[in-house]
Amino acid sequence: MAGGRRVWSPNSLCSRERALSLARDRGDHQVSLRARTGDSALHRGPLPVASDNNREVKMKQIRQRVGGLDIHRDSVVACTRVTAPDGSIEVAKGRFKTTQAGLAELTAFLMDAGVDTVAMEATGIYWRPIYYALEGLFAELWLCNAQHVKNVPGRKTDLSDAEWLADVAAHGMVRPSFVPPPDIREVRELTRYRKTQVDARAKEIQRLEKALQDAGVKITSVASSVWSKSSRAMIEAMIAGERDSVVLADMAKGVMRNKTDRLEEALEGNFGAHHAILCRQVIDHLDFLDASIATLSTEICARLLPFEPQVTLLTSIPGISVTTAQVIVAETGADMSRFPTAGHLCAWAGVAPASYESAGKKRPAGTRKGAPWLRRTLIEAARAGARTKGSYYSALYARIARRRGPNKAVVAVANSMLETAWHLLSTGALYQDPGADYFERRHDPAIEAKRLQRRIEALGFTVTIEEKAA
Repeated sequence: MAGGRRVWSPNSLCSRERALSLARDRGDHQVSLRARTGDSALHRGPLPVASDNNREVKMKQIRQRVGGLDIHRDSVVACTRVTAPDGSIEVAKGRFKTTQAGLAELTAFLMDAGVDTVAMEATGIYWRPIYYALEGLFAELWLCNAQHVKNVPGRKTDLSDAEWLADVAAHGMVRPSFVPPPDIREVRELTRYRKTQVDARAKEIQRLEKALQDAGVKITSVASSVWSKSSRAMIEAMIAGERDSVVLADMAKGVMRNKTDRLEEALEGNFGAHHAILCRQVIDHLDFLDASIATLSTEICARLLPFEPQVTLLTSIPGISVTTAQVIVAETGADMSRFPTAGHLCAWAGVAPASYESAGKKRPAGTRKGAPWLRRTLIEAARAGARTKGSYYSALYARIARRRGPNKAVVAVANSMLETAWHLLSTGALYQDPGADYFERRHDPAIEAKRLQRRIEALGFTVTIEEKAA
């Protein structure tokens, strides 16, 4: 372990831009803070007085005993920042391996310094073993968005990055990201891996269709899908050497038996030996993926038994299936107390509108960046909810799609569904659908009648409105 200690003025220096922004947000207009150099050079003597040409702000220190971690695959650089009773700040730095032995040394290093807040960057997947090793050992363990803790330009080193992270955490210039508890993290890993398997299965079906099209076999011109019981029986027969289109078409099942004439024509192709090899491998892979998805689903259901009430609440929303509800629970933890309002949850998930304002002008900025796994699942659920006849979400989708297009409409439906999920999980109430006529019922009948009367009269007709007897 390489490291050293030094002491400097208690007024540690942070980024000028970030400092001014935070001071404005808090209404804290103390004297300013100058930008820190890459080496955090020692500053002795009084700070310069603020002026129009050289404005500097001194940030208020919030935490007294902080540690910052700059994480890499093979090593982690730690910096402790502790305020002494006399007001001076003592800094110690060290580099450690990311093996279990190295993490034990890192833990001892942080504990010896007496830090109570540890902040680290979310560096790919490499932060996880460090976070898990330190979890529960300190009063506050922060995982920070790397975009929010960028250092000022200049000489960049791992040591200066760790020191900068400790600096911004001590001054409250960064907020921790949401990290669910261990049991939810385990379920999240399973649901995300299941999604990758589902995506791989869809790609394999596309490869099967590609091989059949290359052979001139036009099953999908007659059947709705290339992968069904009837289609599989025909493909298996072709792999075994059968080429008679009449025999192959006779393998159709269910409603496809009404299309045997068209099937006989569609199955006449040039299915060769290499096509048989390709289709055999694809079918075997599909069987493997089906078994893998089934195994994962069984394990996910077993681990989510304690959250069965929450899953039941979520599935009462039109468009949300059991699988979707499982993903929502795994991604959010089902504990809505972490999100002050439904808007906070929607922003975190990435289904809330972003904002961009410059020179007093606001421009469209799309949606916020959020949790990609949850956002994708919500978009799929929103499309299903928009197709549910007679539901509020179908009316909401149709209402927005006419003006803004289908893509923006489906994001709006996803936002509404997640807001509903927040309220259901917060209150424990089941979903009561307002109905497809919700937007019409909001209007005053008398005002709506007059509006329609004006439209009809504009067409050249005379209308007399009489109230219907009760």
